[in-house]
Amino acid sequence: MLTPVIRIENPDQPEIHALLAASDAYHAALYPAESNHLVDITTLQGPETSFFVARIDGQVRGIGALLRQDGYAEVKRMFVDPKARGSKLGSRLLAALEADARTVGLGCLRLETGIKQPEAIALYRNAGFYEIGPFGNYQPDPNSLFMEKTLAD
Repeated sequence: MLTPVIRIENPDQPEIHALLAASDAYHAALYPAESNHLVDITTLQGPETSFFVARIDGQVRGIGALLRQDGYAEVKRMFVDPKARGSKLGSRLLAALEADARTVGLGCLRLETGIKQPEAIALYRNAGFYEIGPFGNYQPDPNSLFMEKTLAD
């Protein structure tokens, strides 16, 4: 497999819309609507958001975003095209998000993921995330797992 190119891009592109739609469908098949905490294109284009795209041979194969909050950044919209799964692309995207958070001086990353996504949970745990309670505007949800990773200096 070719080495992916991961960089910040505008999410308002047809190829990215297609991957976001695939992500939405995947989550809708696993969870009820009230347990899906997906953000839209407008949020992904916001001034406090860094939207990363992983391309392999020019094709969009993965996405992930950081929404900067007060003192932390939330990982959002992490999704890897099924064609690229097993290639460590998720780990590479997560490393890019972490590097971005460090660059702007944030002390930790937080995220919400679903309990029916063992691969995602394993990815986050292997990257040093640990379970916490709901944060920000989240409420307790039996379908959600909340995680955090402290970023050392």
